[in-house]
Order: sequence, then structure tokens, then C-alpha cells
Amino acid sequence: MHTPSHLSTATAALAISSFLVLLAGCGGGSTDPTPPPPTPPPSSGPTETQRIAAATSTANSNAACTAIAPFYWEVGVRSAARASGSVNRAGDNTRYTAESSMALASATKWLFGAYVVQKRAGVLSADDVRHLNFRSGYTSFSLCLPGQTVDGCLAFPAANGAYTAATDGRFFYDGGHMQKLASLMGLGAMNSTALAAELRSQLGSDVAISFNQPQLAGGAQGTPADYARFLRKLLDGQLRLGALLGTQAVCTNPTTCPNALATPVPLAESWNYSLGHWVEADPVVGDGAFNSAGAFGFYPWIDATRSWYGILARQAAAGSGNESANCGRLIRKAWVTGAAV
Repeated sequence: MHTPSHLSTATAALAISSFLVLLAGCGGGSTDPTPPPPTPPPSSGPTETQRIAAATSTANSNAACTAIAPFYWEVGVRSAARASGSVNRAGDNTRYTAESSMALASATKWLFGAYVVQKRAGVLSADDVRHLNFRSGYTSFSLCLPGQTVDGCLAFPAANGAYTAATDGRFFYDGGHMQKLASLMGLGAMNSTALAAELRSQLGSDVAISFNQPQLAGGAQGTPADYARFLRKLLDGQLRLGALLGTQAVCTNPTTCPNALATPVPLAESWNYSLGHWVEADPVVGDGAFNSAGAFGFYPWIDATRSWYGILARQAAAGSGNESANCGRLIRKAWVTGAAV
């Protein structure tokens, strides 16, 4: 399903297949003010016991979830995880937990988006926004190598840093936007180790990510526990991007939006892209949640009310992100409603 480039450690083709769900409608960058604060869960809603039972049953029994086992899932609030589980597969010894280290692939994008917003003290330039919602014209990225620097990756292959005027101002899902922005922000000389330390300087040392290649759109490595700490910081306001989730969103479906050229999302759905993350607001299956799913199946999310976060974590073949989203949003629905799906 993807298009040209951006992800993890193999090739652009590997990278381009997976990532996920988001928001409907068309339009350019939003100029809406900061959204209202998160709405607390209604006191008359399901009990936590009901939510846990519903989410657990869905993860263990729904066909969309059993088909992608093994995986780890977690749901929580701004202060802590509230439920989790490891769903295994008969005959497969693989078991994922909160401490399983894995390639984050495009889940890296959300981390970098938060880094930029934090570094800019919450005030983004128009150029920052164009790079973070993939309208900058840097749309020929293919891959990075582990030993390169950020600028070394832009320079080799040569096309990685190429600017294409015909794509400027139009949504084109590609790792080149973020790689170029990192260079413009002075990160060009950094290798994977230095890059990880720089992101942690803004996200917090407890978000213990590393990089397996110096690629801002798909090179990070981490555990579900690391990423959960990041999501909780978005929810509780420690990271400025939490207040900007869903802002500056652009339409992404080339069949319904004249300003969209290339998307990894199945064309049967219309999603939008915000500042390094998707918004799941398709008119039919969307629920407004925010996510940054990766090609190998790592699917982190925050619900539309910014009350809950969740993770579905696994390592599968490139292009597995959509399947993780299909299961993950069912677990989210079960948690919110208190009824198994």
C-alpha cells in the first residue's frame, strides 16, 4: 500500500507499506486555534472492570486480532497503564511484552513531530508545518544506511535530498520531508547515537529510544513501555504537541482530494495528516483517533477526546501496519464502550 519512501532499515519498498489511519475531509493546512482540553471520560460510562474485560475479550477473540497474533496491547491514561496483555499464537514461541525492543518504523514520525514542536517552544513556522505534514516538495527519499549521518543520508543516494517543485504544497507521504527538516534544524552532522540523544533531550530521558539508522521518519527503535511514556506525556501536557494533536491537518486521499498525490492508506478510506501523525476520521470507519503506525506493525494511538492512549505492538513483514490498526481500533472501541467487539 505505500508509495515512495521513508521507513525502517531495508528499502523504500519495505518502508512504503504500512502506516495508518486517520481523518476525513479535504482541505489545506488548518488555521484553527489550539483545540480545547481533553474531555474526561464520563462518570456514567462503563466501569474500568467492564472496559478491561471488553478490551481483553476483543484482543483475544476478534478475528481481526487473532489473525495478527502474536502481539502486545496496552491501554492507559495520562498517569499510567490501565490494562494490557500478550496475545500469543499456538505453535509460535514469539511473545511480545511491554519490554520487547522493536523497530518503530513510521511510529518514529510522531516522536520527531513532538521533538520539533518542543524545540520550537510550541511556535511552528510555516516551513516547519510544510515539512511536518508532508507538503514540502522533498519527495524522492529511499533509504538510510546505519553508519550515515542525517546529512549523509540526504546526500546518498543523491535523490534522497532532491526537491521536486511539482509536489510542493501537495500531500506526498515520504521520508524526505522530515529528513530535510532535521538538516535545516542543525542535526545534519548527527549519527544514530547522537540523534537519539538529541530527541531524548526534548522528549525526556525516560523515553529511551535509539536509532538503527539516522532517519527521522522511520529509523527509531524502542519498547512499548518507552512509547507509552511518550504518549502519556502528550496526554498530560508535558509535551507541547499534546495540545496540537490534529492541527494543521491536510487531506491525503488522491481520489478525493486534489491536493493529495501519494498516501500509504488504502484508497477506500480517506484520512488526514497532521504534525507527524495521522488522524483517523474516515466518514465510515474513523473515530477521530490520532496515531503513527509503523510498517512492521507497531500501532500507537491517542483517542479523539485525548483521554486514553493505546499501543498494539508486534514485528511482522513490511506492510503490516494496516492490519495492526484494524485490530487496534477495535480494542479502542471496546475500551471506550465497555462492550467487546
